[in-house]
Amino acid sequence: MDGRAEETDEQLLARSVAGDEEAFAALYRRRQGPVYRYALRMTGNPAGAEEVTQEVFLAVIRQPESFDSARGTVGSWLFGMARKHVLKRMEKDRRSVPLDDATEEEAAGDTGVLEEIVSEEALEGLRRALLSLPPRYREAVMLCDLEELSYEEAAAAMGCAVGTVRSRLHRGRALLAEKVRARQECPA
Repeated sequence: MDGRAEETDEQLLARSVAGDEEAFAALYRRRQGPVYRYALRMTGNPAGAEEVTQEVFLAVIRQPESFDSARGTVGSWLFGMARKHVLKRMEKDRRSVPLDDATEEEAAGDTGVLEEIVSEEALEGLRRALLSLPPRYREAVMLCDLEELSYEEAAAAMGCAVGTVRSRLHRGRALLAEKVRARQECPA
């Protein structure tokens, strides 16, 4: 087995800064998916999410010195950069586009056709409800619940206090539950 699997993100970043292209590639492979998913869930735009992901990793190459281990992990640093790019993009676009069914892989498994359709409709409803949340609540839900970052990591990524993350997460979950309930009561 390759020793890079046991290396921390910080070790890979340090080796990357020293010119090790394989270390950068390993860091990219490890963190590209979560950064892309975060950007996709925040914007609802696959092309925009790809651009955000590209910008984040270009910043890693151009400005690796902006990482400060005292402020958080490499993961929270990457999500923080993604957040800045997403917010810029959202400000520029000023509109969110709903995800289409083909944007995320969904395994059908052995479920029946009817169950699959109902499941896809429920998933689409949840995606739309997530996209309709105000960005500050959406990002807290995305980082903590979907990307499973700790409160501290999310706070570092969002550039705010842990208490702010907790309150935004609480409010975001409440709003999301409200929106999902409303969709179930009166489907469009």
